[in-house]
Amino acid sequence: MLALVNHVLLPEHQINAESGLVESGTIDEKRAEAARRLAIRELLRQRARALSIATDGRLDAAIDELLAAEIVVPEASDADCRRYFDANRKRFGTPVHVRMSHILLAAAPDDAAARIEARKQADELIAILQRDPDRLAELARTHSRCPSADNGGDLGWVGRGQTVPELEDVVLRLPLGLAQRAVESRYGFHVVVVAERQGGVPLPYDHVRTLIADYLRERSWRRAVSQYLRILIAEADIQGVDIEAVDSPLLQ
Repeated sequence: MLALVNHVLLPEHQINAESGLVESGTIDEKRAEAARRLAIRELLRQRARALSIATDGRLDAAIDELLAAEIVVPEASDADCRRYFDANRKRFGTPVHVRMSHILLAAAPDDAAARIEARKQADELIAILQRDPDRLAELARTHSRCPSADNGGDLGWVGRGQTVPELEDVVLRLPLGLAQRAVESRYGFHVVVVAERQGGVPLPYDHVRTLIADYLRERSWRRAVSQYLRILIAEADIQGVDIEAVDSPLLQ
């Protein structure tokens, strides 16, 4: 079925080219996402032309001008920033770093049987370490599939952005000592021991006020753009594109 936006055809070669930029999904899913992206850009191009904003040059610049003209986002007030700060105090502290060791029981994300076995083995190693903590280095050298196995599982000091997010999100919040449950990541299951912790000192409001204001304005802008796109979509004649629940790539 042809993809049309207000009777303007989205060329097949453009959809195919755009689908190559979609990071994940099946071929059909990538094509559908590509068509959604191009449909949104075409809607914005048409709206820009209706407002006499030149679109013959760089379309991205025209879209920026269009959104600046049609979307007004107020600056966050001090009261808004203070309210957010009070509700999210745990988010505002000096960066946390932990000195940790681990044993990685490797398993591919799509291998269900291997992940079940890796979790079982991790639980068994945790039980051993609960009885005899001094065996960590020995067990890491024997069982871990991380290069740190050569160092007895020692990863040194780890902070945000130094490992995969799913591991960091857990490890940086763990108390000192042996984690009582294995930590799952895309690589498998990790038996984790936290030896030391630094950071996490609460920051005063004045130190983060500008950061909060920028965040609140960005969040408001994203919501406003989403609503703006929903209005354009509702008023448009769109065929051959599943765009009803679109999450605009403009916001990504």
